[in-house]
Amino acid sequence: MKRIALFASGSGSNAEKIAEYCAAYADIDVALILSNNPRAGVIERARRLHIPVLLFDRTTFYDSERITTLLQQQQIDLIVLAGFMWLMPAGLVQAFPDRIVNIHPALLPKFGGKGMYGHFVHEAVVAAGETESGITIHYVNERYDEGQIIFQASCVVEPADTPDDVAHKVQKLEHEHYPRVVVDLLNRLETKV
Repeated sequence: MKRIALFASGSGSNAEKIAEYCAAYADIDVALILSNNPRAGVIERARRLHIPVLLFDRTTFYDSERITTLLQQQQIDLIVLAGFMWLMPAGLVQAFPDRIVNIHPALLPKFGGKGMYGHFVHEAVVAAGETESGITIHYVNERYDEGQIIFQASCVVEPADTPDDVAHKVQKLEHEHYPRVVVDLLNRLETKV
């Protein structure tokens, strides 16, 4: 059994799509959803999907090893960030090398880095006059959006597109590709063992 832990700070639509996709695989378990936001929509989604939720604060995350220890005790194979806004602590990254992945709503290396998330990314894409945007799935390291790229998919940005239009196109790509890439990564982990 391969076990996933999902981290999310917001509505949790990607977390839900991943959990639903993984439910079709008898050997994959979405074991836990972790969030730093007690008002996050992902909490209700997790309850509907019967996935345990762990809420934590900044002190627990950055000033202790409690989250890392819990994930190790839970025998988590892959950590998947699905709209999680905090930088991962170095100790957690080192404990799960090449086993933490994130999705970014743009084609990295463009429009990445601290503060570049959600609507801020789409506004920047439109303001720059870009003709395409998309998603980047990448491994997580100790810096925002700088880990090795695993997968990218793009969409056309029309001259009349608003940031909301771009957000809609990018979210379609996220829901289409992120669950599949997560399962592909788990299968690769299986062949390494």
